[in-house]
Amino acid sequence: MSHEELHVDNHYVPQFYLRQWAVDKKINTYRLLVQNQNIPHWKSHSVRGIAYLQHLYTYVTNQGLTDEFEVWLDREFESPARPVLTKALSSERLVPSEWKTLVKYLAAQDLRTPARLIETQRRLNQTLPGIFDEVLRRSINDLERAAQRGEKLIRPERFSTYDPPIQVTIQRSPDGDGGTVQAEMLNGRLHWISHLRHLLSSTVRHILQHKWTILRAPPGVVWPTTDDPVIRLNTFEGGRYNFGGGWGSRGTQIFMPLSPNHLMYTQVGFRPLDRDTVVSTEWAHSIRRLIIEHAHRYIFSIDQDPTIPSIRRRLVCPKRFEDERLMWKNWHVEQSQAESEFYVDQEKKKQSKVTT
Repeated sequence: MSHEELHVDNHYVPQFYLRQWAVDKKINTYRLLVQNQNIPHWKSHSVRGIAYLQHLYTYVTNQGLTDEFEVWLDREFESPARPVLTKALSSERLVPSEWKTLVKYLAAQDLRTPARLIETQRRLNQTLPGIFDEVLRRSINDLERAAQRGEKLIRPERFSTYDPPIQVTIQRSPDGDGGTVQAEMLNGRLHWISHLRHLLSSTVRHILQHKWTILRAPPGVVWPTTDDPVIRLNTFEGGRYNFGGGWGSRGTQIFMPLSPNHLMYTQVGFRPLDRDTVVSTEWAHSIRRLIIEHAHRYIFSIDQDPTIPSIRRRLVCPKRFEDERLMWKNWHVEQSQAESEFYVDQEKKKQSKVTT
């Protein structure tokens, strides 16, 4: 596939979703990280020109650059959801298969954003060393026991959709007695996409089991949306809360605005309110605040609401702004180089096994 045919501008918040907040094909955008105080709080963007990054989902395989994950997202989640979302916003009754489509769309939207990419990479950097140490320790013990019994270990069939980019190197000692085993994983775009595909193919069953509803805002309240629009809310005694809820964690509230007046909602383990229930003004304002607090870099609104900057002050930081700009500017080149090297190393190891 030629570069021109690839889906290069990857919208991590779909355009058809953002159009619910657009006025005259423009969407009011409040940016949360800016380089100086002179930047206006609000700027109007075309829906096509916001909430995308180049090559967020394209990646390198041993056959070259591919956009198959972007195509898969559209085929399995976005395109099926478009008519269902239109139907839901018209207050038409949804059949079970349409609810499943809408919930799968929400699940994909929860996972595909830059905010979730950053969160996933940070978590893996913290947990992978310990996981690898434990897996290698068990593997070495299995190898040693098999060697003592004169048995050959058989590679198990792979039933999981999780296929991370891992390189395993076995270095035998020169005297033939023992050796070392080393495992390395590429914690970048290729791993993130493998992780997303696994969650959306397998783990998604957890979020499909919940009872969902669509709630309505009361008169005088409109909900904004953001570049990270799915909220997974945990609440605790004393009014404390965080956004670290899980898809299957009892009590977690999961919600996403579908329009300025519609909210898709569930609370894990609880029966929801009836569809099209108009919520109280107090509850609607609470949800509105949570949506704003949860935003990563952008808040989108049908109007240039002056109360939003008072709820969530933007960060004015030239260095951080420039660092982030350069990170995304170099994203594709750096990730592509790492992915190419990964496949070159794989091929070298295959050739080494053949020659030995």
